[in-house]
Amino acid sequence: MFYSVGMPTTTVSSRYQITLPAEVRKALGIKPGDRLEVTVEGGQIVLRMQRPQVREVLAAIAEEEPEALAELEKAVGEDAAAYLRELRGEADGGV
Repeated sequence: MFYSVGMPTTTVSSRYQITLPAEVRKALGIKPGDRLEVTVEGGQIVLRMQRPQVREVLAAIAEEEPEALAELEKAVGEDAAAYLRELRGEADGGV
């Protein structure tokens, strides 16, 4: 098997685990507890950062910044779609 010279590498452990090289973690801002999506594409393993669920983000905001959540709720009101269009600078219409 051929290996790329100069590219970060990792080794699969006896428990089929890998360690992400520090330069890769730093470049992507990966921290302990972050989730990665693992897929196989064209015979290659692809890792992608998994975005947190909206509910998780809102729960974190509610816990850490309750004032910010209150401002968001006030701004959004009953029509979240209109608020998103406003943020995007779009005219009234579909999201």
